[in-house]
Amino acid sequence: MVEVPKLGKKAASKAIKEWGHPKSMITHIVFCTTSGVDMPGCSAGGIVLRLAKDLAKNNKDARVLVVYFEITVVTFRGPSDKHLDSLVGQVLFADGATDVIIGAEPDSKTKHPLFQLVSTAQTILPDLDGAIDGHLCEVGLTFHLLKDVPGLISKNIEKSLVEAFSTIDIWDWNSIFWIAHLGGPAILDQIEAKLGLKEDKLRVTRHVLSEFGNMSSACVLFIMDEIRKKSLDQGMPTTSEGYEWGVLFRFGPGLTVETVVLHSIPTQAN
Repeated sequence: MVEVPKLGKKAASKAIKEWGHPKSMITHIVFCTTSGVDMPGCSAGGIVLRLAKDLAKNNKDARVLVVYFEITVVTFRGPSDKHLDSLVGQVLFADGATDVIIGAEPDSKTKHPLFQLVSTAQTILPDLDGAIDGHLCEVGLTFHLLKDVPGLISKNIEKSLVEAFSTIDIWDWNSIFWIAHLGGPAILDQIEAKLGLKEDKLRVTRHVLSEFGNMSSACVLFIMDEIRKKSLDQGMPTTSEGYEWGVLFRFGPGLTVETVVLHSIPTQAN
């Protein structure tokens, strides 16, 4: 209750400073965390982008500050050979905070967008109740998952992609950039294999996982930030390593899948 708001404030201040406009221009705040009694899960990272997009489109001149922060102390405890899934969660999960400002119809003379949120979709995968669970009990927040979660996700991922990209006639998943949730190395491996992705598609995702861990809802913005910084440093024509279209893909308890279609913006250097 004390430290999490401090973490969020630090990230928000950094985001607003880089944005370059007074904080009085912020009209809405959307707050996202899974570090508590309720467990919307890692897919919340996509849900709040969808909510912020709706606020921006339906409120003239709205500028929405989206605040993500996660802290894992409520899940921390000694290892137990009776609950290896909880041990997996403690190995993967980490603390983190990140923020993004979302608006509609920006003034190109004074504002420099990084990505356009084109569309969002949510899918609850059938017959997968209990595949990923979080439960609050006397020892804190416990983490539970089935052994074949990577296989279940990879089996269903293409259906979500087809539904999201069919209207813009994209079927080659190597022709888009990827911001995929940091579920763990096994999940990333199976997504690559199922979709035939080239090694570089999830390279930034794997880098963020190795450097920071799985920060639940906050992960995707860390990946997005790495991609756009890398693109600028390397002189790429767009904010996403030269690609025009991309996907932000998240999953969480349910199993719930959030798919966000992104359109890249030409870098300021161009």
